[in-house]
Amino acid sequence: MDIINLEKFLKERGEKDYRLKQVKKAVFVDLVNNWDEATTLSRELREEIKKEFPISSLEPLRAVESKNKDSIKAVFKLKDGNIIESVLMRHLNTKEDDAKTGRNTICVSSQAGCAMNCGFCATGKMGLKRNLTSEEIIDQVLFFARFLRLSTSNVNNVVFMGMGEPFLNYENTIQTIRILNDKDGFNLGIRHISISTCGIIPGIEKFAEENLQVNLAISLHSADDKTRTKLMPINKTYPLADLMKAVDNYIKKTNRKVMFEYLLIDGINDSEEDARKLAKLMKNSLYHINLIKYHNTGNELKPSPQAKRTQFFDALKKLGVSVTFRVSFGEDILAACGQLAGKIKVL
Repeated sequence: MDIINLEKFLKERGEKDYRLKQVKKAVFVDLVNNWDEATTLSRELREEIKKEFPISSLEPLRAVESKNKDSIKAVFKLKDGNIIESVLMRHLNTKEDDAKTGRNTICVSSQAGCAMNCGFCATGKMGLKRNLTSEEIIDQVLFFARFLRLSTSNVNNVVFMGMGEPFLNYENTIQTIRILNDKDGFNLGIRHISISTCGIIPGIEKFAEENLQVNLAISLHSADDKTRTKLMPINKTYPLADLMKAVDNYIKKTNRKVMFEYLLIDGINDSEEDARKLAKLMKNSLYHINLIKYHNTGNELKPSPQAKRTQFFDALKKLGVSVTFRVSFGEDILAACGQLAGKIKVL
């Protein structure tokens, strides 16, 4: 929802301040599907808003649910024909839980495609089409919020871990966060929002000055420059030493924990030596490693076998590293980490 321009529109019309609150409640709380449902507004105002401000900037093309029902991937068409994807991840508490319980996390895209060309990521093969507006990012969240309302559930978390690099669409990303956090609107707790970056140092530096208690995650995947550059070409521009210095400065300014994402890829970054290098890098008490199973993205890379993943985890633990395994969602529907590329796999 283009709430920024709608606010300007209301001011130009001479509407009272309470009108904006009514609009925000209709869109972000009542989750109206169309302006006719916003009955707190006059019919005349609804008709004017309807002409200029569609309730959504996205055209849903298709959605598919994983076999174990813990995730749903939605594919959207933008007004210019570009395709993006978003994922609902359901963190159920027990096997008996249904959609009404547990936590619901929305993984949003910040760009159509991506310019980073990471070797493990299907999105990077698309190349960058364009940045998304804050309206297009927010509408991904609202789509799933409306869906969850049908089961009397709601959105608990939003993560910028879908298509694109959020810090290369910095202004729209920050604007989206502020709108989602607005107490008069969607009112999502600021600590329930996470941003993942491949290591864009200028973005990390700017983010440190925002005074936002948003969770920051760094896509790492190797603790030596040679291997990381092979996996992530951006490492040529922002090598590890510079990246870690920027992260340390971020922690000094914010005192916030930083998560490092580490895909375990067979024969590439999963040896005992790799674990030792990673442990040396993880020197700060506010560092935390999320180990992630590599998911097939149509290349020659393979996931580390379960035994090697366990050995890697145990090695880090013994070396005193704060580490957890991240649960994978939606691999069977091409919705897991690195798999978003505008494709639907029918089960």
